[in-house]
Amino acid sequence: MTTQEEVTIVENQSPTQVVKKTITPVEPQAQGEAPQRVYEKKKTILRFNQIIWYILGFIEVLLIFRLVLKALGANQYVGFTSLIYSITAPLAVPFSGVVGISATGSSVLEWSTIIAGIVYLCVAWGLVYLLEIIYPITPKDIETE
Repeated sequence: MTTQEEVTIVENQSPTQVVKKTITPVEPQAQGEAPQRVYEKKKTILRFNQIIWYILGFIEVLLIFRLVLKALGANQYVGFTSLIYSITAPLAVPFSGVVGISATGSSVLEWSTIIAGIVYLCVAWGLVYLLEIIYPITPKDIETE
């Protein structure tokens, strides 16, 4: 963006006055933060968004393991199954009373695990969207980085 600077020169010559006007483009003074600082801030926000999605993906994978193992009726006393159940129990327990459990033989469909996955997805999406509202990043910003 360029602005124009207007200079008026008055020359006194007898018997009339001559007025000359010249217009020259002038670069405006930089406003706001330094470009490097803005770049670093946007880079940090993009990295934070990536971390949020990574954590969500990790949680979702664990919940999917839990859901599949419960649906297959896996033995809960085997090492891997026990590990998955113990890691995911704190993630699924807050939603355990929302909907009942569907069971057929040794196969169990835990609706609370599905609800937990949906809730965690919404929370992650909300956090990323909130960051985008507070610190908007355009596609041009991503291309230049």
